[in-house]
Order: sequence, then C-alpha cells, then structure tokens
Amino acid sequence: MTAETEATTHAPTAVPFRAEVRQLLNILAHSLYTDREIFLRELISNASDALHRVQFEMLTNQQVRDPDAPLEIRIGVDKDAKTITISDTGIGMTREELIENLGTIAHSGTRTLIENLEAAQRSNIIGQFGVGFYSAFVVADEVTVISRSYRPDAEAALWRSQGGESFVVDAAEREQRGTTIVLKLKEEAHEFADEWRLRQIVRRHSNYVAFPIYIGDERANESTALWHQPPRNVEASQYNEFYRQMTFDYEEPLLWVHFSSEAPLDLHAILFVPAKRERGFIERRMEGKIRLYSRKVLIQEDAKDILPPYFRFVEGVVDSEDLPLNVSREGVQRDAGPNRDPIVQRIKKSLTNRLTKELVDLAEKDPIKYVTFWNEFSPFIKEGIATDPLARDDLLPLLRFHTTKSGDQLASLADYKGRMIDGQNEIYYVIAADLESARRSPHLDALNDRGIEALLLYDVMDSFLLNGLREYQGLKLRNVDDPNLSLPGEAPTPEASISDEQFTRLVNVFKETLGERVTTVRASNVLRHNPLRLVSPEDQQYNREMARVQRILDRDFKVPPKIVELNRSHPLIVDLARLAESDGDAALVRNLVEQLYENALLLEGLHPNPADMVGRIQALMEAAARRLG
Repeated sequence: MTAETEATTHAPTAVPFRAEVRQLLNILAHSLYTDREIFLRELISNASDALHRVQFEMLTNQQVRDPDAPLEIRIGVDKDAKTITISDTGIGMTREELIENLGTIAHSGTRTLIENLEAAQRSNIIGQFGVGFYSAFVVADEVTVISRSYRPDAEAALWRSQGGESFVVDAAEREQRGTTIVLKLKEEAHEFADEWRLRQIVRRHSNYVAFPIYIGDERANESTALWHQPPRNVEASQYNEFYRQMTFDYEEPLLWVHFSSEAPLDLHAILFVPAKRERGFIERRMEGKIRLYSRKVLIQEDAKDILPPYFRFVEGVVDSEDLPLNVSREGVQRDAGPNRDPIVQRIKKSLTNRLTKELVDLAEKDPIKYVTFWNEFSPFIKEGIATDPLARDDLLPLLRFHTTKSGDQLASLADYKGRMIDGQNEIYYVIAADLESARRSPHLDALNDRGIEALLLYDVMDSFLLNGLREYQGLKLRNVDDPNLSLPGEAPTPEASISDEQFTRLVNVFKETLGERVTTVRASNVLRHNPLRLVSPEDQQYNREMARVQRILDRDFKVPPKIVELNRSHPLIVDLARLAESDGDAALVRNLVEQLYENALLLEGLHPNPADMVGRIQALMEAAARRLG
C-alpha cells in the first residue's frame, strides 16, 4: 500500500456484518461466480459507476473535491506481496457510506434478495456497489477499501474484511477523491498477481468501459465501443477492423448491420454476416457468436438466445442497459415460467426484424452479393421457414431457386409468379439428387411442352423447407411427382407407336421384373421426351419429400414402392416392347427394365447404392457390342 492509502493510527472500529450479509457474502463468493476472473470485471464496473456518478455530479455542483482530477481507473500488482490494487477517481465514499454500502446494504433489501437467491429467482441488482464488490472474496483472503468522498469536507476512511463475521472501519490517509481497493490474494489465486493476466481479463470483459483503465503505465482498454457510436460516424474500415479483431476472420464481412436506439428500448448492436459459412483463422467454425454486453461490460461471450436459431451464423455484439441480469452478471435473468423475459424478447424481435430487412434490401440492391450470401447460408434460411411458422412470411422474400427458366441465375418466388402462364394457379417443383439431375427429370416433360416453369430442388434442406412452405401468396406448391398431375395449357399428344397388346405384354414384364418395388405399371399422360417416370402412390404423398433424407441417414433404406409410368411413343419403350415378344431376348429385356427403373431412382436421388448398376451396365454394353458385331 502506498503512503496515500495507509491507515492512520486511530483505533479501528470492528463492525459486525448483518446476518443476511454474511449469507449473501457466502453465496456471492462461493456459489454465483463460475469464473474466478469475473472479480476484476465487477470491481472495474463499480469503479466505472463511481466515475459516472462524479461526472454527473460535476455538471451541477461546483463544490467537488479535485475537479480537475482525470477520470480514470488504475490497476497495480505487487508480485512479491501477492496483492492487486484497483483505484479510481470517482465519487468516493464517507465512513458512513462504507458501512452502509459494504457492511449492511440495508437499502437494497438484502433479506428479500437472499430469499430470491434461495428460490433461484435472482433479481436485477446490477450497479449496486455492495453486491458485485463481494466477488473480490472469490480470489482474496483480505479486502481493504480506502475511499474519500467528492464532498470537500469529507475525510478519508478505511474498510477492511477477511470475509468473516465482521469488518473493520477506521480513518485513513488519502488526498485525492475516489476509492482504492487492495486485494490480498488467496494462495490458489496467485496467478492473478500478473499484469499480463490482468490485461487479458480487461480486454475480454471490460475493454469498452467508458473510462481509461491503466495497468502499470500502459492503457489496457480501448474505451470507445464502436456500437455506441452513431452509425453515420463509423467508416467501413472501422467495421472491417472490428470484425477482424472479434472473429480472427481476415475476409471482410459480407454485410454489417449497426443498430442504435435509446428509447423506448436501450439497444446498441453491430451484427455481421460473414463472407463464408466457415470462418476464423484460429478457431474454424460455422456458427457465429453474439457477445452480450450491458453498459459496455461483457456479460456473455456467446448469447445463444438473442437471435433465432436460423440466424446462428451471424457474428456481433449486443449491448443494452435494460437487460435483466442475474446477480452474478454472468447471464440474462429468465422468468421462472414458460415465458421468457419480455425485454429479451423485444431485443430479439428488434434485431431479427432489422437483420431480415437488411438481407431483403441486399437481395434487391445488390443481387450479385446476395447470391454469395445465398450460396453460403441458404440452409439456415430454409431451416427458419421449416421450423419457425412466425418467421415464415418475413423469410420468404429471401428464398432463391434454380428453375427451368432461370438458366444459371437464381430466381425468387416473386420472379416465378411473374412468369406464370395463363390459367396457372400453382407453383410446380421437382426434387432430384443434384441440379443437373433435376434439369433432366422426366417429370418436366409436360411442363416444358406447356411453357410452365418449375423450381429445381436438389439440396437436402429443400426437403425440410417444404414442410413449412406449402403455399406462396395464395399459390399452392405442387410436386410434379404426382399421380394425378393436371396442368394448365395445351401440349401435343403423340400417337402411340405400339399396339395395346404389345403394351400389355411389356407392362407384365415390368411387373414380373420389378415385383414388389412397384404398385402398378401404366401408360403416362404427361411424358413426352423420356421413356419412363416414377410417381408416388396416394399413400406416400405426405412423406415423399423426406425419402431422400431418409436415404442419406438410413443405411438400410429401402425405396418405397412406386407407380411406373411408361411413354408408349418413346423409341426405347417401342423397341423394348418388340424385344419382349421374343423369348430369346428375355434376359436382355429384364436388364433393360431394371436399368430404366434404376436410372429413374438415380435422377430422383433415391437409389440406395448406385454401384450396384455397374455389373448390369456392363452386361448391356456386351449385349449391344455382340449385336453390332
């Protein structure tokens, strides 16, 4: 301790803690704090509160001790003595205030607080000096406080406790206004008697406290919280640098959203959409972190519930003085009932609405950049539509699809609606294993002939998306894999090239060859350019989109029985019907039937093991070579 903070020789006075405070001390020091380094955050927060208070006092009061003293916090370490000293030039306290604030806390309703703590209903007492202060006993055997009030005639006073039954108050020597706290560290906490260690804690938890924090002679914090600045005053380079420091991602973010308001809700936030799903130089990850602050002090490193799950790729910071914090300030207080705190829900709603709006604006104003976003983060948006009915309408404008008319470009549902033909009142889609398979799908024959556009769905998440996307602006979505597909418009009807007798014989061959894998074989009313298509029976209509997901997840997946529709005018079906009339070609016919069926499974992403086709394809090639030879 310096000469400035040494106690005088006056006889000290021992004051017993109130019973409730002894219990509170035990809870705070041994139960609430899960991370010991939190003690420094709490003491810095108290020092910052004291500085704010004296700053406010000086606006209206000219009679303040040391009006020219710099508003700052200084931290010192004595490695030999194993002590830490935290000093500020804030409002200070008198002897009576030391007793009241640090010994009885009578004005904060201690007994009620204890009852709430015991009932696991921790109340919001952030900023009350006598509560977070006790976190010092997590690391200290003895805590000494020397303070001098801002009042010109106030004397300096000392408070000391070892966390037992009582504390000591005495007169002290301190010339300057403010408070000094000296911690005599426990043996198991000697790691904190290190300036580098303390500097890391400050940068993590208190980097944006409004006043300068010095450790030794070096400033340890940045002080200026970018998210508290007016957006008009922040340059793009500052956002990029802040994002890089926060994430260790050296690619510039795709988008940032700066949100700042003080009424009716105090809320300051900067949210970043990364350029890629996997980001970070040191920690490779696909999900973002929202760092939660209150009054520029870090409360949670990763606040999971401040944005909906479908925005979990977002990085950023959120700061609000209105947050209902638990007593340890290590988390947001939750209601005991099924409904969460309304303040948290309002913050979540405000941030979600703003972020969604910015993404919609990006899609309209910069389609090229939006394609980059969609290629990286579309699974999250699809998940949101599938799992959050309340968010569905807001997220629909963000959807993009490849279609049969969009070429290599992506189209929105609004684009699709604008290209619908006369008489069309449904949105059609096809599901396949990949984009090229979707474009080759036999289900598209009838749509292409009529000039009807179809959405091409091939991503695994598309199957989940359809659970929440059944219509758009009154237009139902219809899978073209439908046994009763009826389309608007007209298309030429090709004449059958085989007789009914030949077709019946071929149908029987298909049934005999495929057995229980098909429910029926029939002529198609929609095929024009493909020989065969598979459609789902009525009893599979509600789960057929998920069949592709089941194939990926289930090693023993079996393709559900399908309806086989044949194109009677396709050359391959015509030749196959003629081959079926010859007994000598029975083996070849069966191989061709199997291959046609499995080709269709492959295009739809349902084939359980495509490697099984290799042997049959080779047999067909050998048969073709023999005939040509």
